[in-house]
Amino acid sequence: MIRYTGAKLNEVLDLHPFHDIDHKKQSVFFRNSAGIGQTAREVQISEALSLEIQSVLDDPDFAASLRDTLSIDPAFVRRKFYERAEACGLSKRLGGPEMIRKSRGIELMQGNIPLPAVQKILGHSTPNLTSSYVTFSEDEIRQTARYFMEKESSRKTSARNFFFGKISGMKRGDIQSQVELTTVEGYPLTTIITNDSLGRLGLKVGKSVSAEVKAPWVVLQRCDEEPECSADNRFKGIIERINSGSVNTEYVVGISDRIELCSVVSTGSSRLLALRKGDTVWALFNCYCVVLHVD
Repeated sequence: MIRYTGAKLNEVLDLHPFHDIDHKKQSVFFRNSAGIGQTAREVQISEALSLEIQSVLDDPDFAASLRDTLSIDPAFVRRKFYERAEACGLSKRLGGPEMIRKSRGIELMQGNIPLPAVQKILGHSTPNLTSSYVTFSEDEIRQTARYFMEKESSRKTSARNFFFGKISGMKRGDIQSQVELTTVEGYPLTTIITNDSLGRLGLKVGKSVSAEVKAPWVVLQRCDEEPECSADNRFKGIIERINSGSVNTEYVVGISDRIELCSVVSTGSSRLLALRKGDTVWALFNCYCVVLHVD
């Protein structure tokens, strides 16, 4: 539970397993984190994890051993964490519940889940989003977290680049429509889809959507100034990692402290680019490369 929800140890130990886990909504409710007059903090989990927990709770022997809460001494649990860490060759500090919680936060951000959703999962205060062109409600951030948890669990898509946002504008044409998004982080994103898809997905201004772009569709250009080109989506960043292979080379570009874009090019082309870690580049992709998803 700590590993997947990023909850504090005392939050998990205070759970009422048969009441605080909603398997229909795939949510865990941490009630001891709520202040006076506040509702419980809700954290999304994946369907696979929810089913696994439910199967354990359905075991009559296990259920009979539980009381209203887990009711385990936190110091005892920490000692068991430390024992397992040392058995794996790690220091006690690296295997403690607090470090697992911190690692989960880093893992979520490295997975490109927006910071407001990460902070909601971990129970931190939501950052000020007034710098964005649009605002996001608690329910929309919850949907973002749910989408990420299912993506993380299923791994059914090969796309490396994900964005979460809200439709901020649309321009309808005879056959296709241009859709403008604003991400949770405040970045603009443009895509063009058919009018049939527009109606089928029920898209309208203000609707929350997710977008994905496959890494081979992201083109890199080394320059400081914004390039003059036909690419509708342009993000300036710093090359943070390079993974070279015999056929392809992968570049990971940091757009901000918490957003990364992945680009894959042929290794032959990578030699011509001669990019190095720390170089400033522009990550470019066309509006036709952006695929939209709705919940």
